[in-house]
Amino acid sequence: MDGRLHYLDNASTVFPKPEAVMRAAVAFCASAGVSPGRGTFDLALEAASMLDGCRKKVSELFGGPSPDRVVFGYNATDALNLAIFGLLHGGGHVVSTRLEHNSVLRPVAHCVDDLGARATLVPFDRRGYVDPDDIRRAIEKDTRLVVVNHASNVLGTVQPIAEIGAVCRQAGVPLCVDVAQSAGVVPIDMEAMSIDVLAFTGHKSLMGPTGIGGLVVGDGVEIAHTRAGGTGVESARRRHLDDYPFRLEYGTPNMMGIAGLARGIDLIVEHGGERAIHAREMALARVLHAALSATEGVTLYCAESLEDRTPVFAFNLEGMDPAQVGARLDVDFDVACRTGLHCAPLVHESLGTAPDGAVRLSIGPLTTLADVEAAAEGIAALAKEVRG
Repeated sequence: MDGRLHYLDNASTVFPKPEAVMRAAVAFCASAGVSPGRGTFDLALEAASMLDGCRKKVSELFGGPSPDRVVFGYNATDALNLAIFGLLHGGGHVVSTRLEHNSVLRPVAHCVDDLGARATLVPFDRRGYVDPDDIRRAIEKDTRLVVVNHASNVLGTVQPIAEIGAVCRQAGVPLCVDVAQSAGVVPIDMEAMSIDVLAFTGHKSLMGPTGIGGLVVGDGVEIAHTRAGGTGVESARRRHLDDYPFRLEYGTPNMMGIAGLARGIDLIVEHGGERAIHAREMALARVLHAALSATEGVTLYCAESLEDRTPVFAFNLEGMDPAQVGARLDVDFDVACRTGLHCAPLVHESLGTAPDGAVRLSIGPLTTLADVEAAAEGIAALAKEVRG
């Protein structure tokens, strides 16, 4: 051990945050930390300008229709709740997959239990991918929404969203995509991929602070109100506003988060964009994949190929439960990882790894070769210990 934390839990939250992101968030709080749209004095106008500027950056990053269709919330879970409840408020049928995070599965379950909706969850194959034809076959006459993730938070597999989008367009059903794991590391273009609603979070590969995320809503998609409150404009109106972005925003936004998110998006551009970041991360992923594949007793899940994926690996070590592996990596080797079901229980049911789950290692924009080597050495040492 070298006494340095080797952080490989970037699929949960990117850490450490870039210095520039931290400085941007603190600078806003120190110099312009007032509410946007709640006054006409200089600082309020400066805050409003920063808010509008971040909307523009998000829209451009994802190929959205316009900055006004960018809606800020707490995170991807919050955004997915807005989208799913807002599109299924009257019931109907929803199609999703067994690859989803609980940020999709639980809202869908509540819509089924409380609103009379029906749900079809399509499987993924042995490689970790959803077949667009399965989506096509699952769509029914009263299907009101298809919601899928772009990249699995357990397996790292990147789904064929453009093909799924084409299926949904042909059927006239809106497609909502959870890009929590892919934003900032895989190029996304809503128009080219036929995405109608995109849910993002700021604290992963967009490198922003926690507590900021949102939706990008395509033209012609009208998500019903599920909340109401202050917007800072048209305050005399009895009911919540219908125009975007106010339609789905409530109360004072997280401006420190927005300031940090804006700077994080700038850094993505400055580092050559998502393709350059992905190439660097996958170079490290190849080192980790080779080491895990060569370690006796390690079972890797859905990682036969390193194509069409993010640098996320789930594995188990024969003879040691995943929670114990994670604890030993932390205590003995200063390696931080995630163990358990990863808020994606149906993935583990399908893999046969429930109820204990697996160990997950995830590389991020600030991961180093030393981090990867420390994890590989730690796992090899644990495997040797188990073998006796």
